[in-house]
Amino acid sequence: MPRPLARGDPIAELSELRTRFDRAFDALNEGIERRWMPAIDVVREDSTLVVRADIPGINADEVKIEIEDDILTISGEHEQHTEEQYKHYVRHERRCGSFSRSITLPADVDANKITATTHDGVVEVTIPLPEESKKEKIEITPTAS
Repeated sequence: MPRPLARGDPIAELSELRTRFDRAFDALNEGIERRWMPAIDVVREDSTLVVRADIPGINADEVKIEIEDDILTISGEHEQHTEEQYKHYVRHERRCGSFSRSITLPADVDANKITATTHDGVVEVTIPLPEESKKEKIEITPTAS
C-alpha cells in the first residue's frame, strides 16, 4: 500500500529557499564593494526644487552633495563597524558600503544658492530654480501676393 504524501509547509520551504539564495549571493559578493541607492522624493515647491533622500543611520560627514553639468549627486560611504563585521548574523539587512543617487536639474541652476540639511535620517537639498524666461508671442502677418 502506497504511503500518503506528506504535507509540507510552503511558507517554510520558501523561507528556506530564500535563505539558501541569500547565502549563495553573499558568497558570490565576498570581497566586492556593496552599493545601494537611497530612496528619494523630488518636490517642486513654488520657485524651488526639494530633493529628500533617505539615509538612515548615516552621519552628515559621510554624505557628499555635488553638482556637475546640471546633475545633482548625493553620495557617500557608510562603513560597517569592525566589531559587528564578524558576528554570526541570522539576518543582515541594514545597509553598509557606498551609495549614490543622481538626478538631472533644470539648466542654469545656481549651485551657490543650493542648501542642504539633515534630520531623522533624511537629507534635504533645496535648489532655487532660475526664473523662467517670459515667452513672447509673435504674430504672423500674411504677405499680399
